[in-house]
Amino acid sequence: MSTTTPSPHDTLRVRLDLAYDGTGFAGWATQPRLRTVQGLLEDALATVLRTGPLGLGRPRLTVAGRTDAGVHARGQVAHVDVPRDRWDAMPGRSDRTPGTALADRLAGVLPPDVVVHRASEAPGGFDARFSALHRRYAYRIADRPGLRDPLRRDWVLWHRRPLDVDAMDAAMRPLVGLHDFAAFCRPREGATTIRELTHLSWERPAAGPDAGLVVATVQADAFCHSMVRSLVGMAIAVGEGRRDVDAPAAVLAGRSRAEAASVVAARGLVLEEVAYPDDDQLAARAERIRAKRSTDEVDPAG
Repeated sequence: MSTTTPSPHDTLRVRLDLAYDGTGFAGWATQPRLRTVQGLLEDALATVLRTGPLGLGRPRLTVAGRTDAGVHARGQVAHVDVPRDRWDAMPGRSDRTPGTALADRLAGVLPPDVVVHRASEAPGGFDARFSALHRRYAYRIADRPGLRDPLRRDWVLWHRRPLDVDAMDAAMRPLVGLHDFAAFCRPREGATTIRELTHLSWERPAAGPDAGLVVATVQADAFCHSMVRSLVGMAIAVGEGRRDVDAPAAVLAGRSRAEAASVVAARGLVLEEVAYPDDDQLAARAERIRAKRSTDEVDPAG
């Protein structure tokens, strides 16, 4: 029996809001013989949607931000185009919505380090990658022995020396804005290193689940490879007193990766949020950003 690929009129776009513990993954993107979030999720979707294993009909995910090995996500967003008849059949005889039924079924086949919180029919023009306004990351550091919680060891960096948070915050604020971040990016052939960083701050919260920790908040419409962890490494060097407060701005201006501090471990980094415009602006945003990516090849990954 031959298998035909559904025409665009037979499919609909589904938005997935998900979270994962990146510890056991070789990153988001599918890689041969490696455990990745994308590969695992696409296998799970093929199972619950009954689209078959490899080849024709296999669901293909588009993600807001491709995370590296060991990087976590609490606010990741992806989309997948699925056959309309499979979507409509999701609830079976129950009174659940198709989205609720799909999320429930995925929970039954996914391992505990990946959770799809919500599945919903996407608004017209939605693209998980190109419609996004910004990605917001957080990096958490425990710089005192009393802050080391073994239950959070996989997503909080344990640092041996106390850090000067005020110096770190002051040093990194000049990097906010539109700059060439070549000194803080792992180069990729043909890709630009110009980015607009819309927020970068360091604080030590006095209350809440992060009380006492040293926490960075980093936000931009897109990041180049290893950019966030390189910025964190530079801030730590300032916080330890190994680099002057004006060093990050000088390194940025010099555009030399050799002058930057080391890239820190992935486990402290969490994708916290992906923001989108109102529904009636999704298509225009995607079209504009898609055109921009085609000329400068900016990667929205963190």
